Amino acid sequence: MDIYSTLTRNKEEFKTINKNRVNLFVCGPTVYDDAHIGHGRTYISFDTIKRYLDYKGYAVFYIQNITDIDDKIIKRSKESGIPAADIAKKFEKRYIEDMHKLNVNSVNLFARATDHIDEIIDQIQRLIDKGFAYESEDGVYFEIDKFPEFGKLSNRNIEELESHRNIADVNKKNQNDFALWKKREGVDEPVWNSPWGDGRPGWHIEDTAITEYYFGPQYDVHGGGLDLIFPHHEAEITQMEAVSGKSPMVKFWLHTGFLNVSGEKMSKSLNNFITIRDLLENYEADTFRFFVLSTHYRSPIDFSKDSLHQSEKSLEKIKKFYTQLLDVDGVCESEMEALKISKKEFFESMDDDFNTPKAIASIFELISSSKKEDLSNNDKVAIRKFLDDVSYILGIDFTLKDVESSSCDLFDLILKVRGELRSIKQYDLSDKIRDDLQKLGYEIND
Repeated sequence: MDIYSTLTRNKEEFKTINKNRVNLFVCGPTVYDDAHIGHGRTYISFDTIKRYLDYKGYAVFYIQNITDIDDKIIKRSKESGIPAADIAKKFEKRYIEDMHKLNVNSVNLFARATDHIDEIIDQIQRLIDKGFAYESEDGVYFEIDKFPEFGKLSNRNIEELESHRNIADVNKKNQNDFALWKKREGVDEPVWNSPWGDGRPGWHIEDTAITEYYFGPQYDVHGGGLDLIFPHHEAEITQMEAVSGKSPMVKFWLHTGFLNVSGEKMSKSLNNFITIRDLLENYEADTFRFFVLSTHYRSPIDFSKDSLHQSEKSLEKIKKFYTQLLDVDGVCESEMEALKISKKEFFESMDDDFNTPKAIASIFELISSSKKEDLSNNDKVAIRKFLDDVSYILGIDFTLKDVESSSCDLFDLILKVRGELRSIKQYDLSDKIRDDLQKLGYEIND
């Protein structure tokens, strides 16, 4: 299996630190608002990656952090008058509910930043003791000039570092030094006691404190969105490799591409900001998963109603084919050449940097080939077993039972409305409904 690593800009053979064990960390949400479809894209991708590694026989320990103390949470608290801890708990609960609805259920541990304050303080103290960090009037900072390799993940210079979630920089040795600990600024914000006074952790330090606690100073895979490479993931590497003296911190860095909406960056100001909850009011979770996985995880993806509709139709084709394989008895053995080819292409694609769109294409090739053959019961059972494996890996249910039930209810309602139109002699409109239904494959005879 070959995986592309952002650090080397190359595909590399997947070799783990410990045989058949994978430690996987993915940056989780800052819980001050509902998760959006960009989050959904990233977490569906890593859920599928984790599922595939499980399927391959690896023992995977998958951690997501929960940033439950942050400037954005504090700002929301001051605006609403609700304690920051209550806001964080509310949106953490809603985030996990959203993930379950998307069938993103492979995370082994959600690690809150506030549950690891001791580990954060310990790591900061060791950075100070080793000369990589210093205390100032308003906090503790990492001295960026002490780590010459800063920028090796993004290939960007220190001068490009923009201040991100940092407090006032008047007391910093270098304007690009980033905060490890922020001393109390006001009476309303949550604080913890530390050797440098009451305060709270910086954003970057929570991740390395958490991963060092559970994985040690080096581990296999770190994932997140493309937007986190700089400066967040750069800062993580800087902190961990400085404090441990070991390199690389992570063997494989995986990043998901950006999600746009109808060709534009998703933004509340553009009125195209879509939460997962908004999405699931109009679309099935399986449809969105299929839409996400139809594009390679590293590539940009463009969300639109048309693209969701196309995914819905494509997935329906697989589900209808799968339904034909149910209630058939036989042995799970087949000499069917099309099945052998499809299985080979599917797993070769997944072994090639988790190429889900190419893997999915092999399923449609199998469907096309199967229509041309007279399938035996053994063929059907073998295909069904293969599609069950695919269903697990992609996290998509191929059964039609719920869709059929809701479709029947909707169809009955349409026929009732059409009948009422005919009863009041609205023949033009009732005929249009009949003609449109025929275009969708339904034939109506009055």
